[in-house]
Amino acid sequence: MCGIVGLFLKQESLRPRLGDLLTEMLITMTDRGPDSAGIAIYGDAGTGLKLTVQSDTPAATFDGLDGALEAALGQAVTMRVVDTHAVLTIPEDAEAAARAFMKARGIRVMGCGAAMEIYKETGLPKDVAARFGIRGMAGSHGIGHTRMATESAVTTMGAHPFSTGDDQCLVHNGSLSNHNQMRRVLSAKGFAPETQNDTEVAACYISSRLAEGVNLGTALEGTLQDLDGFFTFVVGTKNGFGVVRDPIACKPAVMAETDDYVAFGSEYRALANLPGIETARVWEPEPATVYFWER
Repeated sequence: MCGIVGLFLKQESLRPRLGDLLTEMLITMTDRGPDSAGIAIYGDAGTGLKLTVQSDTPAATFDGLDGALEAALGQAVTMRVVDTHAVLTIPEDAEAAARAFMKARGIRVMGCGAAMEIYKETGLPKDVAARFGIRGMAGSHGIGHTRMATESAVTTMGAHPFSTGDDQCLVHNGSLSNHNQMRRVLSAKGFAPETQNDTEVAACYISSRLAEGVNLGTALEGTLQDLDGFFTFVVGTKNGFGVVRDPIACKPAVMAETDDYVAFGSEYRALANLPGIETARVWEPEPATVYFWER
């Protein structure tokens, strides 16, 4: 099962509504996977990188975290706490050191990037979105996922989206059959998955290809050759948004495009309340066909 959604805004005036529109789309997909949910929001890129971290004991973990990290890095750090997550703004050259700092303290890193913030937890989409105030978030594009666990436990780290590269994230409906083989290949390339979720393998694959210098479209085309199983992937990057389905395409998917946006949903009802949907071009993405948009 699982339900996935994505929204790529072309119209600047819609940016303040991104979080609200994505939340409504994801809530509509709740019955496809009610055990956990998550959303990645691409907002304005400022100076530095945004490192999104998570803790099951946020009051204790985040108390003084920014000051301790600032002292460790020797550079300025700011922090914004959002429920069980915190977004730390760090210098662009401090990512590796900041990740090592978090790992040593057992703090989970959800993702990092100039524009991207990721929020995910166990629970229903409506509850997860409310905890993090997703409705009030603005941005240019975003993707979301509501999960029905099949291949790994119901945990925060098992929830989607998965981010395995700066400003890169992926959500997935389906199941990969060669993920253990790909884990070994990707680990040798320096892109080792941290969880048992096969979706993270796909995210690492995309990140490894982008690191090789290919664009998002080429990276998505590579999944058709190198990843086996049934899948629909929706991917976000700093400037892009992409969709691909496996050659059999047994997982449901629908897309819509207007002059204002491109939208994806596991079912049409996820798109039904978008502004201007009545005049949108609506279609089912073809099997083994890559769709992507970049600014």
